[in-house]
Amino acid sequence: MMKITIGARGSKLSLAYVSKVKELLLKKDKNLKDYNINFKSIKTSGDLNSDKKISEIGGKNLFCKEIEESLIKKEIDIAVHSLKDMEATENSNLLIGAYIKRNDFRDVIISENIKSISDLKDGVKIGSSSRRRELQLKKINDKVSIINIRGNIDTRINKLSEKKLDGIILAAAGVKSLKLEKKISFIFNTEHILPAVGQGIIAVQCRKDDKIKHLIKKINDIETSLCAKAERKLLQTIGGDCNTAIGGLAEIKNKNLKLKAQLFSDNGKESFEHELTGREVDASFIGKSVAEKLLNMAGKKFKKK
Repeated sequence: MMKITIGARGSKLSLAYVSKVKELLLKKDKNLKDYNINFKSIKTSGDLNSDKKISEIGGKNLFCKEIEESLIKKEIDIAVHSLKDMEATENSNLLIGAYIKRNDFRDVIISENIKSISDLKDGVKIGSSSRRRELQLKKINDKVSIINIRGNIDTRINKLSEKKLDGIILAAAGVKSLKLEKKISFIFNTEHILPAVGQGIIAVQCRKDDKIKHLIKKINDIETSLCAKAERKLLQTIGGDCNTAIGGLAEIKNKNLKLKAQLFSDNGKESFEHELTGREVDASFIGKSVAEKLLNMAGKKFKKK
């Protein structure tokens, strides 16, 4: 029986995602045993520079680059990523073989005092490292202060008291995967905070020419993969870089896919929103159409990099 090595970051959250993928693989292939699957922890650029803003250290693929390199070098057989950390355009030698059924895609606040939108009062200090979240919060109340904090979820929670913050904003999926949902004080609806593209989705990646892709395919969630396709096409078409503030969410009901997206101008003072519903099989077309409409609405206020 073949040995499979899964590579991912060494954070508690990544380990929870690896555990989920391993459990699904064992369930789908009865010939596979627990001892056939190994794990390799890989330090990424994003982990090594956790005191700096993402935009200062060079972009989106910071949490995936080294893991993808290990995959290309055949040091690992499968890579497990949080989809929102991945580049919209994949390495030509690799492919995402499975998208795991989407977890909660919303953003949440962890705080002693913030229990509703109305608690985001003037001068409230919120910890975040995301430009998208910062501008979305400023849209709710431009007198809210955003303090840059990075690190793993538990590190950020600890910084609440250290940095004298009123709250921190995080992805619900990560908080729930670590079984910390009791700490959530408020969940945003998508009218106020539209999530990052791919938020709540675990991506399982392999080499394009590796037969392991047939095994991985067994754990793919079709609905999630179609939503991911639309959202990633949106991101691909928008272009931009790690400073581009964009939110996007695709949802499927009765074989129809609705994609809602929000793009902020380069100066962050304006936002442009558009949504489109079509057949789920047209996921890529919907993603491209929504992106083109947003670029058209933004005009010179957003420069495609």
